[in-house]
Amino acid sequence: MGIETAAADRAGLWGRRALLILLLVFVLCGASGLLGVHSTTSSAQEDGWAVSMRYAATARAGLDVPWEVTVRHTGGFGKEITLAVTASSFDILESQGFEPEPSDETRDADTMYLTFASPPGDTLVVSFDAYIKPSAQEGRSGTVAVLTGGRRVAAVPVHTVLFP
Repeated sequence: MGIETAAADRAGLWGRRALLILLLVFVLCGASGLLGVHSTTSSAQEDGWAVSMRYAATARAGLDVPWEVTVRHTGGFGKEITLAVTASSFDILESQGFEPEPSDETRDADTMYLTFASPPGDTLVVSFDAYIKPSAQEGRSGTVAVLTGGRRVAAVPVHTVLFP
């Protein structure tokens, strides 16, 4: 009986050590910022359009996150420019508003369409002041593209992972 107890004690000791080490690694990752907001930029080019999107690749609930789209078109834009954004990608965000404000916003089942007055020149920059909803627990994926002639061009993939 003494041998079994000593073996069980050793197994319990190693189990507690492993759990403590795992907890320490998690705390160190959090303290070092590894579980915070990390932004990335994705880009696409098609038919003379160039779209780049800076967004949070990883984040946690309650934290401010970057969301900025830059659209370039040689020779400038027409009267308006419309962005097509996967609507569900906004599900995890609390909005403080767009800059500039869209002149029109519409939505179908899957896509939010944001229409902006064309700026002078050949570059439009749209930022969205947002943070991750405190209740958000799962990340989102989607795309951002320019809508021109009834079709989407230069679609940029976006994927955000949320940490607890």
